[in-house]
Amino acid sequence: MSKPRVAFFDFASCEGCQLAIVNLEEAIIDVVGLIDIVSFREAMKEHSEDYDIAIIEGSITRPMDVERIKKIRAQAKILITIGACAHLGGVQRLANQWTPEENKAEVYHRHPGGTEHTTDANKFFNQPRQRAVDEVVKVDAAIPGCPINGTEFAKVLLALLQGKSLPIPDYPVCVECKKNENICVFELGKVCMGPVTRAGCDSACTNRGHECEGCRGLVSDPHMKAQTDVLEKYGLTADDILRRKTTFTYRYEEEAQAQKGGE
Repeated sequence: MSKPRVAFFDFASCEGCQLAIVNLEEAIIDVVGLIDIVSFREAMKEHSEDYDIAIIEGSITRPMDVERIKKIRAQAKILITIGACAHLGGVQRLANQWTPEENKAEVYHRHPGGTEHTTDANKFFNQPRQRAVDEVVKVDAAIPGCPINGTEFAKVLLALLQGKSLPIPDYPVCVECKKNENICVFELGKVCMGPVTRAGCDSACTNRGHECEGCRGLVSDPHMKAQTDVLEKYGLTADDILRRKTTFTYRYEEEAQAQKGGE
């Protein structure tokens, strides 16, 4: 029986999630034995349009991206997104707060000679919104994070190939932070998204005393699954921190605004 053919594709992103996979080293051996990688620009020169599984990094930005992702989806039996850009729209989604014209003016008009580039820029800014992949096509599995946890990627891919449930946690980062015996960053006078953010990163940022920025997205029901004991200790609620940081989570803000507009 032939092994599933896997192809990697990138859209608007830094491609750091693909590098996380390349850096798996020995851990990737278990996966590679079960699949045939036919396209992976970060790791090989060969490319094939004949694939069964498509792995997508990056957000959908331009009209040409929409056409391309739809074509990939039509070919792939399974489509997996990796990273915050594909999962949530990434940092670049913050641009949705302004019109394409305002973004273009900010980027090009503040530099000497910048106005000379605005004609060429039109074709790149001629899009309605920055979007996550699942807002354009059906996604079979999403691996969150910025960048992704390489080991989690290997586990998810193995689970998909074996028909098992996906090993992606749906509890807050605070659980991992407590397990790692970290000092709560709220104690350091910082604002942390950990009580409402999906775990799975082994509390990588807070292990180093940094605030959680929510790059893995929110738990499925933050009002019910938030780490309430942490919030209560500091006199906070889930609503108090849900929109305090939107570096990675502006998608939720947009969805909340759209829901209010439809009521």
